[in-house]
Amino acid sequence: MAKVKSLYRCTACGHEVAKWVGRCPGCSAWGSIDEAAAPVSAGAQPGRKALLPSTAAAPISTIDSQVTRARSTGVGELDRVLGGGVVPGSVVLLSGEPGVGKSTLLLEVAHRWSRQRDERSLYVTAEESAGQVKLRADRTGAVHERVYLAAESDLATILGHVEQVRPSLLVVDSVQTMLAADADGVIGGVTQVRAVTAALTSLAKASGIAVLLVGHVTKDGNVAGPRTLEHLVDVVLQFEGDRHSTLRMVRGIKNRFGSADEVGCFELHDDGIACVSDPSGLFLHHRNDRVPGTAITVAMDGKRPLLGEVQGLTVGTSVPAPRRAVSGLDYNRVSMVLAVLQSRCGVYLGKHDVYAATVGGMRLTEPSADLAVALALTSAEREESLPAGTVILGEVGLAGEVRRVTGLGRRLAEAERLGFTEALVPPGVDLFGIAMKVHEVASVRAAIARGGLSKRNRKRAEAAE
Repeated sequence: MAKVKSLYRCTACGHEVAKWVGRCPGCSAWGSIDEAAAPVSAGAQPGRKALLPSTAAAPISTIDSQVTRARSTGVGELDRVLGGGVVPGSVVLLSGEPGVGKSTLLLEVAHRWSRQRDERSLYVTAEESAGQVKLRADRTGAVHERVYLAAESDLATILGHVEQVRPSLLVVDSVQTMLAADADGVIGGVTQVRAVTAALTSLAKASGIAVLLVGHVTKDGNVAGPRTLEHLVDVVLQFEGDRHSTLRMVRGIKNRFGSADEVGCFELHDDGIACVSDPSGLFLHHRNDRVPGTAITVAMDGKRPLLGEVQGLTVGTSVPAPRRAVSGLDYNRVSMVLAVLQSRCGVYLGKHDVYAATVGGMRLTEPSADLAVALALTSAEREESLPAGTVILGEVGLAGEVRRVTGLGRRLAEAERLGFTEALVPPGVDLFGIAMKVHEVASVRAAIARGGLSKRNRKRAEAAE
């Protein structure tokens, strides 16, 4: 018998080497080299014969696509991210940090899936006992006679449960805790995770069962395990949330059946998880009060416009190196805005501690929030509030100019829907269909003047003198 030649492949980037090394020469990752069988060329097997396929190839026009239509999960925000629902025979990977609410969300999906149709769902857990999952189901109201529960970690046993229950939806919590007896390695290792995912993917494609997998994440927030895990599945979702906030977001990373830039919003309660169809109210405060140091902007999270509030605070200090504290914003962009304010607009904050933050745990990292940050800090420094009912949009350049942002029409339409009446926007944008009063500003200095902040507060001017 001819000896099988082996090679070693990096599980992170796919780089191949002839022998094992501790560090990948391609991506410099440590401990990512794994042994793999070398491919045998077709010329080395001259006697290889063609096999008769079990299913003949058919013209694409004769294939029925109705059987693979997306089916609603019953959770509206999750359907939004999935592109209408779960496709039968698809594999969805949901990743997130521990305690963010992945198990609670998928248990609710299994409950609503079986409640809205006469079909069974199977929830398999290896991280908790059946009693612990039942306690959560009692607390969240996710108990239904067609929802089946199994506390197993062996892959062969799970496949046996699938044959007995015959569900149309299978939830596996989590893929890193499952064991494939015919694969090498420890539970949670690269080989085991790949083998388990491949087996469950084959099950989904052969039987038409929709499979939802829970995945752990690394310290960097990426899906734990080999990168090939994301290529095996059809949909990859990221479940995000701040421990100090009840708001949770499901973000699409990969989707073979729809758009991958959608986001779904949820709110986690003691009695379960609820969809938030209009999350802008969670990120706004002082809607009816004119408070110095606050500015309202509209961010685009995927295709979804979200209103957010930027708050600024400036405090005089005698320390040679004033403090700069930022929460929910990009620190580097806030520093750039401070430099533009001092150099181009005459707003001197070199002897002030500067604090900039968002409300409700919202993260504003896109450049469209630059102008709102600039006006919020100017408003705080001059103790003058911006006009009520005004939203501010625009990217700030180093020359002090205000640049265009994407999706301006959708942003303004969302602000108008929520009752805002005025907007400060970059110039040269078509605003067809927008009824609110729109002011085009070409520079940060012009935006400061339009916002009524061009003159220093009299009390502060007298105190400075």
